[in-house]
Amino acid sequence: MSYSFLLSLLAQCAGTVLLYLASPKQHWLATPLAARPARALACVLLLAALAGLLHSFQLAAALFVFLHVLMLLLLLLPYCGAWLVLRRRAV
Repeated sequence: MSYSFLLSLLAQCAGTVLLYLASPKQHWLATPLAARPARALACVLLLAALAGLLHSFQLAAALFVFLHVLMLLLLLLPYCGAWLVLRRRAV
């Protein structure tokens, strides 16, 4: 596995988490992050991730990996937030 692929996945995870934390209905933090700066940084990270994936793969494969990782993370992050809420209530 190449380092550009791993760095791309890391940047994509960070960008997606920033997008989630900037949303008003997130459950990870007491208050959401400031929307405009967090979304701007998330877009930069996601574009960097896509550029790194394009360096590692051909166009179709890079888009496939990018979109599937994005879908997976956007699906799992709200469930992780709900799990955190349940853990906080149990303690």
